Amino acid sequence: MKTETIERCPWCVKDPVYTAYHDDEWGVPVHDDRKLFEFLILEGAQAGLSWLTILKRRQGYRRAFAGFDAGKVAAFTGASVERLMQDAGIIRNRLKIEAAVSNARAFLRVREEFGSFDAYSWRFVDGRAIRNRWKTLAQLPATSKESDLFSKDLKQRGFRFVGSTIMYAHMQAVGMVNDHLVGCFRYSEV
Repeated sequence: MKTETIERCPWCVKDPVYTAYHDDEWGVPVHDDRKLFEFLILEGAQAGLSWLTILKRRQGYRRAFAGFDAGKVAAFTGASVERLMQDAGIIRNRLKIEAAVSNARAFLRVREEFGSFDAYSWRFVDGRAIRNRWKTLAQLPATSKESDLFSKDLKQRGFRFVGSTIMYAHMQAVGMVNDHLVGCFRYSEV
């Protein structure tokens, strides 16, 4: 009996958490502000760490950051930050926690100006996903001209932990960029 194998991007095959994330979420276009805020916070938390480390703490982040309700996170106080510094379910890095709170406030300002964070962010790719045609992981860039512009604009609006590399990863995660390898079964699906 012959079993059929599914070809995936090689980065996701070593851990079932990675595989599930790859198969169900990575590269799927996101237009929900709460989900966009979630990925913004998680990508910032990931800086200097592996994405798998963050994915394994995702439920802890959802609990700690009020289900990624930007309005609730924007209202966090110094006492909230101290509470989060004791929360083993997240990365206890003061700068990243404080950035998440200040980014929530900046997120709300962007939403007020543009109607939604979705409308704001997708304009960096002219409203539709960039569809790359990479054949190997070595071809994937760490940044792009779009992530450079996105990062620069966010920083001017007061966001932190939003460098171009972080924003490129964000764009991949939320489907603004399709960086599934062309041989991956998800490439044509997203």
